[in-house]
Amino acid sequence: MNAFWFSLYNIILALWVGGMALFTFIVTPTIFRSFDRDTAGGIVGKLFPGYFVYNLVASALAMVLFFMLVGDQAAAVYRLSLVLLTTALLTNAFITFKLHPEVIRIKQEITSFERESPDSPARKKFSKLHAVSALLNLFVLAEGVALLVACPLLRK
Repeated sequence: MNAFWFSLYNIILALWVGGMALFTFIVTPTIFRSFDRDTAGGIVGKLFPGYFVYNLVASALAMVLFFMLVGDQAAAVYRLSLVLLTTALLTNAFITFKLHPEVIRIKQEITSFERESPDSPARKKFSKLHAVSALLNLFVLAEGVALLVACPLLRK
């Protein structure tokens, strides 16, 4: 296995996991603690397109680099990594091109999260989509962590 490609693969995985963790657990909560809900939602809403593209690009680069690692393709760790990368890439593509545009569409129907009733149809739909998005985000983050853990085993 080429040490350069292996190192680059590790760096991309670290950027993937680190970027997601930073945005999910530090940036977004800090914004929501610092501003009212509507303002915070507006700020995070401006950041999301870049965040989702970042995740998609990171998973795509990881997939490309993974194929450049010449390893034992019959090994369980190789197959597991391939499954994790494939599902992460597909999930990120779904979020970027389907789910996020739908969230934006529904969010435009809500005049204010502070003034509009949580029981309004738009708020209920937004809450469901937001929950799906949050779960998928955590799923992709967990896949990245699992890939980082599995990475040294690919070298054997």
